[in-house]
Amino acid sequence: MSENVKVLQQLFSPSLLHALDLIGIFVFAISGALLAVRKNLDVFGIAVLAEATALGGGLFRDVVIGAVPPAAFTDLGYFVTPLLAVVLVFFLHPHVERIQNAVNFFDAAGLGLFCVVGTAKAYDYGLGLTASACLGLVTAVGGGVLRDVLANEVPSLLRWDRDLYAVPAMVGATMVALCIRFDVLNAFTSTLAVITAFVLRLLALRYHWRAPRAWQRRSTVREEE
Repeated sequence: MSENVKVLQQLFSPSLLHALDLIGIFVFAISGALLAVRKNLDVFGIAVLAEATALGGGLFRDVVIGAVPPAAFTDLGYFVTPLLAVVLVFFLHPHVERIQNAVNFFDAAGLGLFCVVGTAKAYDYGLGLTASACLGLVTAVGGGVLRDVLANEVPSLLRWDRDLYAVPAMVGATMVALCIRFDVLNAFTSTLAVITAFVLRLLALRYHWRAPRAWQRRSTVREEE
């Protein structure tokens, strides 16, 4: 781990970071469990998708930076929290579906938090700024990609007909990297990065912002649904 700056220690107390992690993990797990229900999977399939969505991005980051064993395997709370989401969705999924807007709201908050925490943690373990920002992005969206792959779907962040998801996380992670570069990363700027990613995601949901497709695509490539 880098001896120069322990970014996470400067930004968050361990208890606060742990609590925020668990909240984000719970909301991500709900999205995985809901997709499993839509795919008509059994309770084991629901649990697998919930765990993968909640923990996939963080596990990948920790393995890459050498933070082993990952927190998901050393803290029982990280493993149990997605199972609580499984129980909730298994018995109450029609009601959970009806509060999808609330789920999207907290999912956006988790996206903002995880892209910031992931970037800071990667930098703490000695990665450069670009690599740290990339791992911040992976921390935020990696679980969703794994969820979609396991469910045999094209990952949502790669589909043109889905509202922007990776871009807000990319912006948040880049803001953290730039703040580190110019030595202005603190509680205020890190919170600003979280809020920026969060608000961008909410705006994308509200106004259906999507990334552009290939220029003059229709003139040369047949539409594929």
